[in-house]
Amino acid sequence: MRSCLAILFALAVIAAPAARAVLPDEIMADPDNEARARNLSRELRCMVCQNQSIDDSEAPLARDLRLLVRERIAAGDSDNQVIDFLVARYGEFVLLKPRFERQTLLLWLIPPIALIGGGLALGLYARRRPEEEIAEPAALTREEKARLAALMSGDPPAGRS
Repeated sequence: MRSCLAILFALAVIAAPAARAVLPDEIMADPDNEARARNLSRELRCMVCQNQSIDDSEAPLARDLRLLVRERIAAGDSDNQVIDFLVARYGEFVLLKPRFERQTLLLWLIPPIALIGGGLALGLYARRRPEEEIAEPAALTREEKARLAALMSGDPPAGRS
């Protein structure tokens, strides 16, 4: 019984931050439109928090954006129309995942180019690097062999008192 309560408490604590962002007065009556609004809200950046979606943010501006998204959906706009409206109003920065366009081409291409370039550089370095030859250890002299044998047998080495 206690373990079930502990699990329920843990789930409630984990789910609490996500549940706090969208307030009950924001939720649309139509479940399909609400689902569209939530999906769109997850794609839009909170201009205050910057690395958080407006769906997760508790900032007043995020709330205003959530309400604006719901207002546009209620007016009959498609998802693309809502996104285009917000991009026209706030710029591309409002999108958490920027569009693949001419202006954002470097943003999308630099990471794979850097990864491929790094792999090629490592490959070239590995091919050009001279293989280090491991030198054979020098053979033990007669005195060293005698001393080693004495140490292994437990006798004190000769010549020492």
